[in-house]
Amino acid sequence: MPADLSSPNAAHRDVRWAIWLMILASAASLAARIATVRATTGETPMLSANDRSRWCTVCSLVDEGTYAIDSLVQIRHPETKRRFWKSIDTVRHRGPDGREHYYSSKPPLFPTLLAGEYWALRQLTGLTLADHPFQVMRWMLVITNLLPLLVYFGVLWRCVERLAVTRAALLYVMAVATWGTFLTTFGVTINNHLPAAIAVLLAAAGALRIWHGATSWWLFAGTGLAAAFAVANELPALAFFACITLLVLWRAPCRTLTAYLPAAAVVAAGFFGTNYLAHGTWVPPYAHRSDGPVVAQVPVAAVSELDQERIPASVRDALARAGMPLSDVATVRVRTAGQRWSIWNREGAHRYAAVATADAVEIRHWGNWYDYEGSYWNTERQGVDRGEASPGVYAFHAVLGHHGVLSLSPVWLLSIWGVAAMVRGRPEGYRLFGWMVLAVTAVCLVFYISRPMLDRNYGGVSCGFRWMFWFIPLWLICLVPAADRLLHSRWGRILALLLLAISVFSASYCAANPWSHPWLWQWGEFAGWWPT
Repeated sequence: MPADLSSPNAAHRDVRWAIWLMILASAASLAARIATVRATTGETPMLSANDRSRWCTVCSLVDEGTYAIDSLVQIRHPETKRRFWKSIDTVRHRGPDGREHYYSSKPPLFPTLLAGEYWALRQLTGLTLADHPFQVMRWMLVITNLLPLLVYFGVLWRCVERLAVTRAALLYVMAVATWGTFLTTFGVTINNHLPAAIAVLLAAAGALRIWHGATSWWLFAGTGLAAAFAVANELPALAFFACITLLVLWRAPCRTLTAYLPAAAVVAAGFFGTNYLAHGTWVPPYAHRSDGPVVAQVPVAAVSELDQERIPASVRDALARAGMPLSDVATVRVRTAGQRWSIWNREGAHRYAAVATADAVEIRHWGNWYDYEGSYWNTERQGVDRGEASPGVYAFHAVLGHHGVLSLSPVWLLSIWGVAAMVRGRPEGYRLFGWMVLAVTAVCLVFYISRPMLDRNYGGVSCGFRWMFWFIPLWLICLVPAADRLLHSRWGRILALLLLAISVFSASYCAANPWSHPWLWQWGEFAGWWPT
């Protein structure tokens, strides 16, 4: 191992041409896919409900000056009449104008940043997303995904070069990074996983330099900015942020308090500030999945009238006493007969939920933004969206099964070996890093597995267990000591290349559209092993 952990290993210089070739080939492949990306129906380059939801916010914010996306989700193709901007990743709630509107369910910070990029492109070219989706979206994919990926490869290269003893290990890890992970697969679509992973790498690289003695104010600020931005895109990365914060605070308390934390606070302010601008609340839209507080109660006798979609006098009286009188044009709609109803007060656009309990009917503030007419989430879900009933089965398939982290990308088996070496102090200076990766990976995996059944859906239709993709740069760094050991022998090299080949195949299988099921799922679906 190089004696100076703060600088690259000079012995690796003669293989740099090979690494440049891998990076440029990966970038060229992604550029070609971006240049040809197209929805299966042909109208736009938007590949799924997930990216359509974000693009809707970007377009509406610049072209209409609002986070509401009502006009976009209603657009129909002139020939097919299909609403090709419509997304199931949509919520509906009362806006600042006193009317209900559709909004993206995604946190608005990232789309707001993209809106700034779109505004600049529109000013320069005069092209709009609605009228020229292919030109604008493809250029934005280059700026948002491809160019940051090149920075990501460069930073990762420096990190691996400091750690790798052999040139073979350096080449192997960079081959995995450029061709064998799902980050390049997701380069053809707007998503939160790619920017989160890039932010995680920048934060980890900065923290490692700080731990090994760097004291630059800008390094602390950049590390705090990157760590916080990772959380803004992947909420479970809060565990990673906490570990990084403790590490830099222990190493340099003054710099942490004056540079790292203020920079992180800027991202936090942007996250919550844009959320308040968009939705009038500090709570992200995806968290609004249940009713609000109870404002009134009426006898169970009200159930029969509510089932006939009539508002009982007892309900009107109870709401009037609570200071929320209903107008004469208020209506009620049955959600679940005998159990749940929605009350819509058109004057002021206020909605309430009426819910039958054992001894009363509770009138609650409307808090479930996913519960609206025509919502996908009110219908019987299909495929993976039904959720996995068994946490044990879910854990198996998330790790070793059809969406498995290890079955689709078996190179991470070597990362487990590498983490074990790090926590034992080999190489020197990375023990805490190994423990951090081990602890954060375990905590987040348990978190995902322990979610309610409907949330145990593997991330929906996706090329892998996408909620763990932000760990990829951490696992790549941990891969280095294992590659150093394994590649010494002939059989070790054969095994390493086999693991790499399977990982490259998995990443390439869905390269045209990452919002597709992985090959293991499709194989099992063809064989009838799991429901379609």
